[in-house]
Amino acid sequence: MPTISMFYGLLVVMYFSDNKQHHTPHIHVTYGDEEAVYDIATGELLGGSIPNKKHKLVQAWIELHGEELSADWQLAIRNEPLFRIAPLV
Repeated sequence: MPTISMFYGLLVVMYFSDNKQHHTPHIHVTYGDEEAVYDIATGELLGGSIPNKKHKLVQAWIELHGEELSADWQLAIRNEPLFRIAPLV
């Protein structure tokens, strides 16, 4: 589970070979003890929950880095090393 970014207490990870459960490119975001799963293409919340303010930050970050996330997704499903993505500042 490589960490691809961290910002404002949010930890963004992408699992290797993780294309079975959600059947769509996605990321896992952890904030404290809470976890949420987001669709890379739409920013839609697929599961879990995090506080609303943090949820909006994640969606903004996904919109800014969609192409990089898609590239990392292709690497992840092939079990290849992922690139770090700049945090939201």
